[in-house]
Amino acid sequence: MGTNKRQSAPREALRFAVSGGACFLIEFAALSLLKKTGMPTLAANAIAFLISVALNYLLCVKWVFPQASDGGAAARAGFLITSLIGLALNEAFMFALIKLLGDEAELATVASFTFRMYHLNKLICALLVMIWNYFTKKSILTGAWTHRLSEKLEKRRNNR
Repeated sequence: MGTNKRQSAPREALRFAVSGGACFLIEFAALSLLKKTGMPTLAANAIAFLISVALNYLLCVKWVFPQASDGGAAARAGFLITSLIGLALNEAFMFALIKLLGDEAELATVASFTFRMYHLNKLICALLVMIWNYFTKKSILTGAWTHRLSEKLEKRRNNR
C-alpha cells in the first residue's frame, strides 16, 4: 500500500499543478476583465479568486484527489474555511505588493494585451497561495481528521 501512495504522489502533484494552472488562467482572465470594467484591483482580485476556488473544488474532488472518500459536510466545510483563509492571504499579499510595487504601471504589451503591474502581483500571489492550497486541500480531502469530524457530526445527528 505504501508503494502505491509513493507512486501516485508525483501523478497527484502533476494533476494538482495542471488543475491549478487552469484555475490560475481563469483567475487571471477574470481579474483582467474585471479591471477593464474599472473595478478596483483588490475587489477584482477577490472575485477572480472566488471564481477560481469554485472550479478548483470541482477539479480537486473529481480529478486531483480521486482516492478521497466523500468527507461530506466536514470536507466541504474544511475546503471552504481553507479557501477563505487562502482568499485572505491572497488579498494581503496583493495589498502588500500594490503598496510595494504599484498597480497600474505598464510592463509590456504583447499582441494587444498590456501586461500591468497588477498582473505581476497576481502571479506572485498565486505562487505563494498555491503552496497553502496544496497542503490544506490534500489534508482536507484525504485526511483522517476529516473522517473523524464526519463521524462526530453523524453521531450528533443521530443523538438528536
